[in-house]
Amino acid sequence: MREKYNSQLRELNENLISMGTMCVDCIKYAMQALLKDKEEMAQRAIQLEKDIDQKEREIQSLCMKLILKQQPVAGDLRTINAALKMVTDMERIGDQGSDIAEITRTVDLTKSKKNVHIAEMADTVITMVTDAVESFVEQNEQLALAVQKQDDVVDELFHNSKKELLDMICGGIQHSPDLGEEALETLLIAKYLERIGDHTVNITEWVLYEIDPEKYEK
Repeated sequence: MREKYNSQLRELNENLISMGTMCVDCIKYAMQALLKDKEEMAQRAIQLEKDIDQKEREIQSLCMKLILKQQPVAGDLRTINAALKMVTDMERIGDQGSDIAEITRTVDLTKSKKNVHIAEMADTVITMVTDAVESFVEQNEQLALAVQKQDDVVDELFHNSKKELLDMICGGIQHSPDLGEEALETLLIAKYLERIGDHTVNITEWVLYEIDPEKYEK
């Protein structure tokens, strides 16, 4: 009985890694669609969002089986509870990756001068998501804390980008409506990336709580 229980816990970790990889790939495909105007990459990101939704349901089902059939002890129950919270944030990360891909299908931003900040934000959140899932699987407190510090980088890039884009929007209204539209769409993408950073921090908060519930009380 215990061996089956341990096997299901390993399966839970494997599914979380798989879902995290899907989230990373979704962001990567969306950014390739943005920076290189590749329609097939946008389609991949949108399809992956659907796959992420399905993976969320699978993990939720596995967690409920563990709770109802295995009657986990307190430590394992925290792990299962953390997993349920994490997949909610990962599902939202997939949503935002898909939202970025949808924008690239309606407006060409490949020549935008403001994509440098966007690319830097994307690189950072991709690293954050990867490290957040790894911190859960390895129960790595320091890695989870490092992810939270990376969010400060994302926030700073977002605020810098927001200021530049707002100036661009105002200038576009006066001189070129197309310029204003480009800036507005880019600002939306920056906001989606900033939200991905926030959801990733949420993941690490549950990781830290699982590692030391007294120190990181929720």
